[in-house]
Amino acid sequence: MRFHWFLPTTGDGHDVRSAITTTDAYRPSARPATVAYLTQVARAAEQAGFEAALAPVGAGCPDPWIVCAALAQHTERLRLLVAFRTGYALPTLLAQQAQSFQEISGGRLLLNVVTGGDPVEQRAYGDFLDHDARYARTGEFLHVLRRAWDGAPFDHHGEHYRVESGGLPAPLDPRPPLYFGGASPAAEQVAARHADVVLMWGEPPQAVAERVARLRTLSTAHGRTLGYGLRVHVIARDTNEAAWAEADRLLTGMDPGRIAEAQRRFARYDSVGQRRMVDLHAGGTRELEIHPGLWAGVGLVREGAGTALVGSYDEVAALFHEYAEAGVEEFVLSGWPHLEEAYRVGEHVLPRVPRTAALPA
Repeated sequence: MRFHWFLPTTGDGHDVRSAITTTDAYRPSARPATVAYLTQVARAAEQAGFEAALAPVGAGCPDPWIVCAALAQHTERLRLLVAFRTGYALPTLLAQQAQSFQEISGGRLLLNVVTGGDPVEQRAYGDFLDHDARYARTGEFLHVLRRAWDGAPFDHHGEHYRVESGGLPAPLDPRPPLYFGGASPAAEQVAARHADVVLMWGEPPQAVAERVARLRTLSTAHGRTLGYGLRVHVIARDTNEAAWAEADRLLTGMDPGRIAEAQRRFARYDSVGQRRMVDLHAGGTRELEIHPGLWAGVGLVREGAGTALVGSYDEVAALFHEYAEAGVEEFVLSGWPHLEEAYRVGEHVLPRVPRTAALPA
């Protein structure tokens, strides 16, 4: 198993905050997301034994390319998992951005492919494609991106992109792995053809195992093998009681009006993955433990990853094993505040979990 951390680029503190939307981005945070603070988080993750850190993308957070380029100058080994939206830039330009980032970071780039799930936000950026059309464009985007990385001139005439004599002057080395999110049939078809690692949100292990089995079948049909990752939060303490007390404290800090506003916003999304997160708690605060040690309270106010692993250090480590048995090999984790929790998880949980070799250079 491999473990990564999360960069709170909309601000940090002792309560659950949204990761990408404008609603929480402009809500004052105890710890603003300055380069100085994010550097502290990144260094903590590096020192605590995490391999990479994810920077989200969205209307309410700063551009992850710029943030991660800055943090690359203040870290030594930590790899930066940069989220980007297909459709917001040309694949040939992104190929060049990846080349530049590899040069300034010493080859520490990973890429998180995001197609987008909020139609209102998409239209605000000037993107009016519907759900399935966006995924069709993503598939074509990734095809062109990989061809550009080959380092040989190529032409492409597709539905969404047209390239003449494009491509980098030399093959990109190392190529950043492509982490891919999406739970719909359209998304899974794209993942099977183009992704390196499918990044899923924290559903119960049985549901994750079903998705892994389906994706293995799809990818095998294309002669490919995928990796599988889980994006989930962690609330780990010395004892089970202390961990659930912390979950209760986080829940108490969620104002009912804020929960209602977040649920109204999530209802407009056309993301299948977001709908699956909402369905885990049905918009309410009761019955939030949906699997032993898996708490859906985060998703009451936060889009995207809406569940947390809750328990003692040994219990959370056992949950990692349970997900590994379902086919998960990588975990992107977070907790509030991200600085202290990076050390806590790195020092008390990760040593209880067998590790694999580091990601390839």
